[in-house]
Amino acid sequence: MRRYAGPLLTRDIASALMAARAAGSWTGSFDLGRSEDTVTPCADHWVWRGQPQPYPGALKDRTIYLREGDEWLPVSRYARSLIKLVPTPWGVPTFEIDGIKMLPTARESPLADARRKVALVAPRGKVVLDTCGGLGYFAACCLEAGVSRIHSFEKNEDVLWLRSINPWSPDQASADAGGRLQLQHADVTAAITALPDASMDAVLHDPPRFGIAGELYSKAFYEQLARVLRRGGRLFHYTGSPNRLTSGRDVPREVVRRLQACGFHARPELDGVYATRR
Repeated sequence: MRRYAGPLLTRDIASALMAARAAGSWTGSFDLGRSEDTVTPCADHWVWRGQPQPYPGALKDRTIYLREGDEWLPVSRYARSLIKLVPTPWGVPTFEIDGIKMLPTARESPLADARRKVALVAPRGKVVLDTCGGLGYFAACCLEAGVSRIHSFEKNEDVLWLRSINPWSPDQASADAGGRLQLQHADVTAAITALPDASMDAVLHDPPRFGIAGELYSKAFYEQLARVLRRGGRLFHYTGSPNRLTSGRDVPREVVRRLQACGFHARPELDGVYATRR
């Protein structure tokens, strides 16, 4: 999927840009904090990297906008559900599906959160399976940490579209990736059956919540994880604690028991489960 190369706006950036028209120049970020540009605000347009850009109309909060023609459109899609790229105070965005935030952002950026979890599997020099790629933050942290190769799967085409716009999502064609990231648009529950036995050194498993994708918490899927992971290989499995107060369920403990039955040593860790292949 072709990556978006234009500027991105939020309501705060647009307001600062409009307020700077009298000043003749303004410096800020148009890629969600990855870099800064100095632009020239004129009376009826502004100039970014030598290209004239139209001023936006009224923009909504908690929304990121891209330019399409002469319009600024929200980075969102609605097919079976509403999926949306959402700004955070950290610059690095999260995303929502039907208003449900997919990544934690309360205390730190989703990239910093991913970095702590990736460190548990020590990816340097390893071949890593990334089951549910999302915006690619696990993959980005693995590349940063010196992974040998990472196989990443993402089922949702709209999530892949968000990745093509998000400047913080890794580009598998980039020099930084160096051919180490292999991203596939595929359902990992089917794709994993084609992976060879003991072909992975580590696994990062960040599925949607249990109520949406129960098959990714199943004994059958965990048996596939055990099959493709070499002995001694590490696994981090995000679970969160959904409905714990209202239902009394302890999903992390349930996952621990199921993984143990499938050939893992497992324990709760961070907001999920850490395991090693026996």
